[in-house]
Amino acid sequence: MFNAMIEILRANPRKIVFTEGHDPRILEATARLVEGGFLTPILIGNEEQVRAKAAAGGYNIQGVEILDPLTYPGMDQMVDTMVQLRKGKMAPEECRAALSKGNYFGTMLVKMGYADALLGGATYSTADTVRPALQLVKTRKGAHLVSSCFILVRGDEKIAMGDCAINLSYEDTLDKDGNVVLSGAQKLAEVAIETAKTAKVFGIDPKVAMLSFSTNGSGKGGTVKLSHDATVIAKEMDPELMIDGEMQFDAAVAPEVGQLKFPGSAVAGYANTFIFPTIEAGNIGYKIAQRLGGFEAYGPILQGLAAPINDLSRGCNADEVYKMAIITAALV
Repeated sequence: MFNAMIEILRANPRKIVFTEGHDPRILEATARLVEGGFLTPILIGNEEQVRAKAAAGGYNIQGVEILDPLTYPGMDQMVDTMVQLRKGKMAPEECRAALSKGNYFGTMLVKMGYADALLGGATYSTADTVRPALQLVKTRKGAHLVSSCFILVRGDEKIAMGDCAINLSYEDTLDKDGNVVLSGAQKLAEVAIETAKTAKVFGIDPKVAMLSFSTNGSGKGGTVKLSHDATVIAKEMDPELMIDGEMQFDAAVAPEVGQLKFPGSAVAGYANTFIFPTIEAGNIGYKIAQRLGGFEAYGPILQGLAAPINDLSRGCNADEVYKMAIITAALV
C-alpha cells in the first residue's frame, strides 16, 4: 500500500508542513523522508532549536526548510489574508497572535499555496489541528462537514471505518425559524460517501455497511432510523456505490449471518467499509480491531476539507508520523 503511494508521490512532487518541527518524532520521520526523496517536508519552529534537536538525535535534515513564525518575512501578508478569511471575526492583532503558533501558521501556508498538505497533532490536540483548518482552509465545495476515517490493515486485508474521531453524533441543523436545513441523516450519509472515497485511495473497493444494533428493520429506537435514513440518502447521492443498512456488525462481515438477516444484499456479509452512527461506537470499534484484531490503524484521516490536513495521535511514534505523512500527501 505504501509503496504504491510512494510511487505516486515520486511522479507528483508535494510539500508537506509539520507544525511541530522541534519534536523528535517529527525529526526522525523527516530524516526518513529526506532519505527517500519522494516528499518535501517543511518544519515549523525556531531554526536554531530545531537543528540542534535534530543533531542531538542524529537525524539528518540537511536541506530541509525550517520556517519560524516569529521571523517569517511574509507575516504581514499572511495576517491580512487571515483577517479577510475571518471576515471581521478576528482583529489584525488577534490574527497575528494566532499565526505566531505553528498550527495556524502551518495551516495558512497550505491556504496560501506554499505547501500542499499539513500534518500536526504530535503535541497539539485534535481540536487545535482541526480548528485552524475549518477557519482558514475550510470545507471543499459541496461538503457540509468535516469527518474522519481510519484505514485498518492486517496483512493483505484492508478495511475503512468512519467516523471515529470528529463528529460526536448527528443532529439536525436548524435555521432560526426551526426549519431543518441539514438533517442528521444527510450528515451521516455524507460521512459514508466521503469514507468510501477515502477507501478507494487505499485500494479498497468499498462495500459500505451502515452499522447499528438492528439489521434491515429488526429493531427500533436509538440510531436505527438514523442509519436507515442515511443509507437511503447515500444511495441517492451515489447510485453506483455499494452500500446497505442499517445492519449489525456480524451481518456486515459474516456471509452466513448477513444473507440470513439481509437476504439479497450485495453488502451484507462482505462489507469492508463501516460507518458508525456515533463517535462512541466508531472509536471503540476501531480500537477493538486494532488491539484485539491485530490490525494496524492509520488515521484519523480528515475528510471534507479543501486541502489534505491530518491529525496525529499525541502518543504516536516516528514510524506512524512517517506513514501518515505519506498518506496525507497522497490525498492531494
